Amino acid sequence: MKIYSENKLTKEERFTILRRPSARQSDTGRIVQEVCLTIKQCGDEAVRTYNKKFDKAEVQELRVSAEEFEAAKKSLAPDFIAALNTAAKNIRNFHKSQLNKTQQITTMEGVVCWREARPIERVGLYVPAGSAPLPSTVLMLGIPAVLAGCSQIVLCSPPKTNGSIDPVVLATAAIIGINEVYKVGGAQAIAAMAYGTETIPKVDKIFGPGNRYVTAAKQFVSTDPEGAAIDLLAGPSEVLILSDETANPDVVAYDLLSQAEHDADAQAVLVTTSELLAKEVLSILPQRALEFSRNAIVESSLEHSYILVANSRESAVRFSNDYAPEHLIINMQNAEAIVPSIMNAGSVFVGPFAPVTAGDYASGTNHTLPTGGTARWASGVSLDSFLKKVTFQSITKSGLESLEPTLTAFASVEGLQAHARAVTSRLSK
Repeated sequence: MKIYSENKLTKEERFTILRRPSARQSDTGRIVQEVCLTIKQCGDEAVRTYNKKFDKAEVQELRVSAEEFEAAKKSLAPDFIAALNTAAKNIRNFHKSQLNKTQQITTMEGVVCWREARPIERVGLYVPAGSAPLPSTVLMLGIPAVLAGCSQIVLCSPPKTNGSIDPVVLATAAIIGINEVYKVGGAQAIAAMAYGTETIPKVDKIFGPGNRYVTAAKQFVSTDPEGAAIDLLAGPSEVLILSDETANPDVVAYDLLSQAEHDADAQAVLVTTSELLAKEVLSILPQRALEFSRNAIVESSLEHSYILVANSRESAVRFSNDYAPEHLIINMQNAEAIVPSIMNAGSVFVGPFAPVTAGDYASGTNHTLPTGGTARWASGVSLDSFLKKVTFQSITKSGLESLEPTLTAFASVEGLQAHARAVTSRLSK
């Protein structure tokens, strides 16, 4: 990691370090487009072909059977079942609190307006399977989908070479009430859910993280009128840590490493008002990194990560807002006082005892978050992501009589005569 001093940065250098390192390769779009269009045309046959090509898995029955669910549930260790239940309870409680009561507003006498939430009927959840299973992603996507009342929840996850899905993923899905799971991963899973096949149903919206092929596939199907909507385009994981001289260097180092170990394209940034802390963290990082088996991934990630020594708390916060991190840790004295100044972040972890790990797994907030600076305008997945809002208005005759001059005036200016007649015909004797 390189150390930068804010008072020595030019505008151009500041702009450069705010940009994310590019992780995309030029052939991604071409490969993904071919996969999506082939599945759109050939359905299950193409899914099985790509399962074999990309995951080395021969899968005849794409849908997970009831027997496989039962075997998966029996395979879980009791201590992990307890952990699952704790995490699910916290995630459910937090997302349940996002349910809004309908409020009717009388905008003028005789005119009542309100808005009601309706679930997206068919949703697709994608749970990747890299070097380890991701039951936390099942919880983060599945619990709000169930709470929202989506009538069909489809989950896809890559098969192992023996044609099975990781039992931890299956058991977690079953525990939260999801029983429609398919053995398909990567871009082919996104395409299958977007277009539908003989076996896998078409959905209205797709959720979930993945590698660059999954992200490109989500982007492709979201621009195809015959495809599906998506939650967001999630890029490599990232964290920005705001710290001062009160932060423990070991804690800061492990926070940086916990993001760096996600993948080689992840980025970890430390913004601190203490030059001494910056030097201490930099000196212990190599030694701490050797403690973990994913050291090669960490090393690649840290190559495009950095430390910035800021002139003040205010300028540190300003840099963070410009960077708009996926995860933001505030490990500073009186951290709560900084919260009102945070404008752009996916999820914020306040104080020295709030690691990103808590949000990743079990504090209750969602871990599917905007990356690449998109937190300047986008939010992470929430209950709202699985809902759409329908507006209503109830108008009495006297209400329409009061509105009539306004409505016909607008219709006249806009040259839409039938608009005006739709009003006056209701009021004519």
